[in-house]
Amino acid sequence: MNTRTDLIGEMVAEDFRTAAVFKKYGIDFCCKGGRTIADACEKKNIDQEKIISELESLPKTDASGIDFNNFPIDLLADYVEKTHHRYVEEKTPILQQFLDKLCKVHGDRHPELFEINAIFNESARDLAAHMKKEELVLFPFIKQMVKAKISGEDVLQPHFGTVENPVNMMMHEHTTEGERFEKIAQLTNNYIPPADACNTYRVTFAMLQDFENDLHKHIHLENNILFPKSIQLEKEFAAV
Repeated sequence: MNTRTDLIGEMVAEDFRTAAVFKKYGIDFCCKGGRTIADACEKKNIDQEKIISELESLPKTDASGIDFNNFPIDLLADYVEKTHHRYVEEKTPILQQFLDKLCKVHGDRHPELFEINAIFNESARDLAAHMKKEELVLFPFIKQMVKAKISGEDVLQPHFGTVENPVNMMMHEHTTEGERFEKIAQLTNNYIPPADACNTYRVTFAMLQDFENDLHKHIHLENNILFPKSIQLEKEFAAV
């Protein structure tokens, strides 16, 4: 890993521990992972040497236990669906219920809750449709390509032309979700509840932060690992 020339997304793909460093400095490693540290730091007016120093001081051995960069891509697609898609499906209705309650009880003193609720509901609606497109269209084609490579068979031409078309659509939608949660983070003061917050208020903000963290990892696995490798695999078939 070359911290001065590699793209941020590539560094996180190689070693996910680096994500914590980028998050500490507010640098988007998932939706905006196609930048160098220098580019990201220039935009945010951050000293890149501080980040590089922290990255290079990480222990040489990775104790995370999971090397997603070396997952077969059909297995990675399954992992994303069963881990991150399921997380969204399970946590969304709970958060919607809690946010509705906060608006009713605390909305008069904290009107920003109504905007947070509206943004989260937009995200919930679009994420549900987004995940279905992946589960019913994109992921099955990725698995078909892997199966064809193993068996030596031809890949049937998909109705969407090339895998880059749905990938580009998914990445655009990822960017939208990243911007939504950036706005939620601003409205919640980075998920710090106000002094008059009740237990439900505190739990809701903690859940929103967990939701954003999971979404960042979810998008990272797709944008920086699954999607580029799927495009490369399709090109290998075209070259034969």
